[in-house]
Amino acid sequence: MSTPHLPVAVIGGGLGGLTAARVLHVNGIESAIFDLEPGPQARTQGGMLDIHEDNGQKALRAAGLHDHFLKIVHEGGQAMRLLGPDGTVHVSTEDDGDGDRPEVDRGDLRDLLLNSLPDGTVHWGRKVTGARPLGEGRHEVAFADGSAVTTDLLIGADGAWSRIRPLLSDAQPAYTGISFVETDLHEADTRHPRSAALIGGGFFIALGDERGFLAHRETDGSLHVYAALKADEGWLDTVDFSDEAAAKAAVLARFEGWDEGLRALVADAETITPRRIHALPVGHRWDRVPGVTLLGDAAHVMSPFAGEGANLAMYDGAELALALAAHPGDTEAALTAYEEALFPRSEACAAESAASLDSMFGTNGLERMIGFFTTGPAGP
Repeated sequence: MSTPHLPVAVIGGGLGGLTAARVLHVNGIESAIFDLEPGPQARTQGGMLDIHEDNGQKALRAAGLHDHFLKIVHEGGQAMRLLGPDGTVHVSTEDDGDGDRPEVDRGDLRDLLLNSLPDGTVHWGRKVTGARPLGEGRHEVAFADGSAVTTDLLIGADGAWSRIRPLLSDAQPAYTGISFVETDLHEADTRHPRSAALIGGGFFIALGDERGFLAHRETDGSLHVYAALKADEGWLDTVDFSDEAAAKAAVLARFEGWDEGLRALVADAETITPRRIHALPVGHRWDRVPGVTLLGDAAHVMSPFAGEGANLAMYDGAELALALAAHPGDTEAALTAYEEALFPRSEACAAESAASLDSMFGTNGLERMIGFFTTGPAGP
């Protein structure tokens, strides 16, 4: 059986890959996306995202979807509260509707992008096992089901543990020193009214003692919570997450003495999931390799503490597509232009994210964040 050949193959159907394919489509360029998930509804897509005016929203404008995006914005989602371990509220701001970082459910945003693509653009259930160069900028991609494709342009949009990155770089994400334990409290207003009142309508942070809680109210009325703490890389392996009660007890032991309302975000949760936070080196880049490039976490995975991951992935996808449209017939010129802008942009955001991690989870993290929210980044 012959191996199909494609002009553009995008590996990964996350927000970055979908945005790239959409902006290519708007500009008359055909592409195909290959994603390891068995289908679009295979799993929930995570929590809320704040979509920034200077990158994520620019990408949506390039995709011709900004007006549709505004219809799925979570009204009230830009509200924010910052608390200390004793439950004292130190900063509280309401969503007055004129902020430049509106909140949206990741799943709703993904559906918006998916539904904007021609039928058949996304090929589901195609897990990449490897990719190899064929010469003259062409590559072959092999899949776990035994199939393969060849392509003139290979775009790695396949996340932190990218199978495409090794074609360009030996770098691997490293543990940042922060572990998350993710919890959900469903139907919060009726089943968990105390926690619902504590979190409020938008984003919630509680910090102290090099640990904390980060939470959002979701559009479905649930609360999505991350218990975050400095821990050895192996700490999560010492916890049996198949035993919910034991897992909760292990996490709560790290928050001994904290306000009971904050501890309830773990104690009363219906789900509990471990997650280590990894990042590529700040300033990760590679030499130009014909016919292949990266975007999003595949290019620059960073900790989430600057809120830039999804925004950058979408912006990368849009900028790559626009570069290709601006250099018809000269893929290498397009990739050179794209990467020359990508590297300093991602380095600046990765540095900001690393600095924010140090501020939030270092000594005096609460005081530093109070200063940030009351006097700006230059504050104490």
